[in-house]
Amino acid sequence: MILFNDIPKQMKGKILMITGGTGSFGNAVLNRFLNTDIKEIRIFSRDELKQDDMRHEYQAKYPEVSDKLKFYIGNVRDINSIKNAMHGVDYVFHAAALKQVPSCEFFPVEAVKTNVLGTENVLTAAIECGVKKVVCLSTDKAAYPVNAMGTSKAMMEKVIVAKSRTVDPEKTSIMCTRYGNVLASRGSVVPLFINQIKAGNNLTVTDPDMTRFVMTLEEAVDLVLFAFEHGTSGDIFVQKAPACTIGVLTEAVKRLFKADNEVKVIGIRHGEKMYETLLTDEECAHAIDMGDFFRVPADKRDLNYDKYFSEGIEESTLTQFNSNNTKLMGVEAVMNKLLEVPLVREELEAWENDR
Repeated sequence: MILFNDIPKQMKGKILMITGGTGSFGNAVLNRFLNTDIKEIRIFSRDELKQDDMRHEYQAKYPEVSDKLKFYIGNVRDINSIKNAMHGVDYVFHAAALKQVPSCEFFPVEAVKTNVLGTENVLTAAIECGVKKVVCLSTDKAAYPVNAMGTSKAMMEKVIVAKSRTVDPEKTSIMCTRYGNVLASRGSVVPLFINQIKAGNNLTVTDPDMTRFVMTLEEAVDLVLFAFEHGTSGDIFVQKAPACTIGVLTEAVKRLFKADNEVKVIGIRHGEKMYETLLTDEECAHAIDMGDFFRVPADKRDLNYDKYFSEGIEESTLTQFNSNNTKLMGVEAVMNKLLEVPLVREELEAWENDR
């Protein structure tokens, strides 16, 4: 599902900054945006090698427009480095984060520094620099979090909503998107399975019955653009994504690559859940169904709770939206979904040519 084949009209002639821009999401945005009439895209990250690799890649891919792409070395933990990169920026996509569940379990304070305090820095800098709109990227692990990564992302969302209460939305509007597993993104399980197939090793599976939401990078960009176009400051947006079991995903990859590698069940890793939640029961009380998406408006009530004893709130007709009660995809459907991913198609073509 691709909702936007071009940039939103507000972005034409404007400057966009992407934090953590050398990652999978940043590359997907560049592939969608760079050859349009956007004025400039700034990539902000702390990895100079990845920036250099990206610079050469897009100079080769889009030589006529690659001068729109600018690179800034910095870290979201350092607000001054953000401000140095943010002068003149109209819009920000905030994707910088620590995302690996096990590593955040072992280094939770590092997750707080990047995901919580880093987001506070980005939003503070954006407000001071007069950025018109910021869209932050969150995760399903922020809903009912049980691990350090999810907890830090849940706190990130609280920072976003708190900022939205105090900032004039006519000056700076702040939205958030929450989504599940992105197929073949950096550090995800599909590239791991492909590498294990190539090496002739067992495919290592945590638990075949574990369920996860499934979406492509293109759909992740669509969700961010939908929030950008339709969001009110403080909103959280969720895509009505399908899901599958890890066992089904493993079988789909094996069938695509015509592989007979054995599957080895290794058990759940530190901090993992059997299923993920995109929309909590509590959020269902005021979530708005927008077709392919849910919009969760910010609770803008103040701390004077006396009036709510008499007024109350409406009861919800929705229930928790999680990877167990959404549409579960079978092997064929997951195979088709995987074929939408450029990395999978490229790896499959190379695998077939080498055999």
